Amino acid sequence: MYRYDEFDHRFVHDRVAQYRDQVERRLAGDLTEEQFKPLRLMNGVYLQLHAYMLRVAIPYGTLDSRQMRKLAHIARVYDQGYGHFTTRQNIQYNWPSLADTPKILEELAEVEMHAIQTSGNCIRNVTADHFAGAAADEVADPRPYAEILRQWSSLHPEFSFLPRKFKIAVTGAEKDRAAIQVHDIGLHLKTDEEGSLGFAVYIGGGQGRTPMVAKKVCDFLPEADLLSYVTAIMRVYNLYGRRDNKYKARIKILVHETGLEELRGAIETEWQALKNSDLKLPDTDIRAIERYFALPELPPRPEGLFALATEKRKDPAFRAWVNRNVVQHKISDYAVVTVSLKPIGEAPGDASADQMDAIAGLAEAFAFDEIRVSHEQNLVLPHVALADLRAVCDGLSAIGLAEANAGLITDIIACPGMDYCALATARSIPVAQQIGERFAAQSRQQEIGDLKIKISGCINACGHHHVGGIGILGVEKKGEELYQITLGGSVDGQTTIGEIIGRGFAPDGVVDAVETIVETYLGLRRDDQETFLEAYRRVGAQPFKDQLYGDVHAAA
Repeated sequence: MYRYDEFDHRFVHDRVAQYRDQVERRLAGDLTEEQFKPLRLMNGVYLQLHAYMLRVAIPYGTLDSRQMRKLAHIARVYDQGYGHFTTRQNIQYNWPSLADTPKILEELAEVEMHAIQTSGNCIRNVTADHFAGAAADEVADPRPYAEILRQWSSLHPEFSFLPRKFKIAVTGAEKDRAAIQVHDIGLHLKTDEEGSLGFAVYIGGGQGRTPMVAKKVCDFLPEADLLSYVTAIMRVYNLYGRRDNKYKARIKILVHETGLEELRGAIETEWQALKNSDLKLPDTDIRAIERYFALPELPPRPEGLFALATEKRKDPAFRAWVNRNVVQHKISDYAVVTVSLKPIGEAPGDASADQMDAIAGLAEAFAFDEIRVSHEQNLVLPHVALADLRAVCDGLSAIGLAEANAGLITDIIACPGMDYCALATARSIPVAQQIGERFAAQSRQQEIGDLKIKISGCINACGHHHVGGIGILGVEKKGEELYQITLGGSVDGQTTIGEIIGRGFAPDGVVDAVETIVETYLGLRRDDQETFLEAYRRVGAQPFKDQLYGDVHAAA
């Protein structure tokens, strides 16, 4: 993991001191809420529906047990005993008092954490593949490049006041586990024919009220040119991005209105003036950052394969957990474990302070002190010996987090919705809970197979509903909540925006609608190996519309 240097420590502590003075002036009445708003947002503090909310950065989703225990401590002391892990690999606290937020930031700084650039019109927390550094299918670990981008972007004076928030994601595997094509900039780490590392660069992706899939602007960018090329993109966006309408201020709108080729030309012109400047990354600097992310020394554990096979034969529940929540590691005696934060009937992405402490303990004992946060609102233990999987599963079971549902219908992404968010127009959490309870039976989930449900409580799409196999958007209509369903969305390699299937459903009808969709899929799939997305792409929307609405006209 990256460790703070002297600059980082000074920078974060100075920001805490500055923010403490701003809070004191706000509480004393010397600053109005309107004056205070841009100051608190620069420190990750939002004013939500019922209270302030603090969003803490977890760069590229990587942390250790010391940091996780601090997050648990903050939940226990300053909040209501839990935190909410988000689709940007961060954590949110929904109930801190404003007076306590400087103390929270001070405590975070003790473990090399902060809340800078988790809000506002700046470059947000850079996200990455949650299996990075461990995945058997990756070309290279993308996190060193995410760290380079974090250092470059932190308080960058040219990009601190952009037309709108700006999001960057990096992946190092052929399978996209970082959703790069729904980001403002997506970077796919790859090698050229000579084996040199570089990036395919995508721009203009995003969700919200105008969902768009990013377009490839560069097929292969040498790694040394990463900062100069990203700077060129940012400069073009900062110069030409619309500031007259916040709904049209994202780079996706600039790509759409200007056209990819014209925009590529503008970026290329800007880049030519930058590519041989101080922004060119020396190989020694890249390799130095890379060393912070070196794979731990993983001793051979050849006994694991036999022990695992024995335990799977003895215990069907353990077998189901391994089959769904455990994937191959690049070292054959080890595995990558997904810790599902989607226990049946609970709010997706939430973890209690006790659960966070327990996961920190498991990371220390069995995962070489590493933990990851996924953009799917789960946690990951990236380096677990096969021989230790039984102990890890038992430890998770003791805290209610051994649900064998990674990638299944109950592994739901959901935003906080109208239970917390001032922007939301409908509730998300209760819908997720009801769907989870409807499909709780493990046999039913296994029968359905891979299916991602994603729920947003407003058009801002924090629940990523646009790219759910089944996407659910809560809206307000004539003072009532209504849920619109989209089908066929995905970010797994073939990024697609889901298609609106027809008129919305009342709160008491949305779970039945999901069940109708599932039963329609089970009835038309070719065999039990054809996934929901594969079946949908083969047959299209009409069979689902017919079953949901009774006739083709009703869905228009």
